[in-house]
Amino acid sequence: MVGMQKLNLPAIRPLVRKNPAGKKEIFDPCRKRYVRLTPEEWVRQNFLQFMMSHLGFPSTLIVVEASLKVNRMPRRFDILACRSDGKPGMVIECKAPGVEITQATFDQVARYNLELEVDFLAVTNGLTHYACHLDHRAKSYRFLEAMPDFPMVNQTGG
Repeated sequence: MVGMQKLNLPAIRPLVRKNPAGKKEIFDPCRKRYVRLTPEEWVRQNFLQFMMSHLGFPSTLIVVEASLKVNRMPRRFDILACRSDGKPGMVIECKAPGVEITQATFDQVARYNLELEVDFLAVTNGLTHYACHLDHRAKSYRFLEAMPDFPMVNQTGG
């Protein structure tokens, strides 16, 4: 795609258009609408396609850019993958390719999890990806070698 950075994800064939104001938009298959194409949105759309086509997540169980309250403060997560029973399974924070993934990025996604209580957290800037599994009983976590697929996330209790 001309003008969009190559990422460390399988290539996608997105639907891109210009809106009446001349701004590029990309079609989001989960939200079923065009959204403004920013560097972070490019990462989000590439990661969504990776989740659906390579990790087996059904688009019907993915929530994109929705609001939640954490300690009575409004927040907005990037991607939430639900299990077959509809319960949250994994939350993913996306950053633009030029944004380094730091401890603050992990802190951000962990704050969302105070409310969501998922078993898996992931962060990506399209170039570098991290995922971890949370053991709520042991109050511990471990980083995973690869992104968890839908069967892994779908297991009740992780």
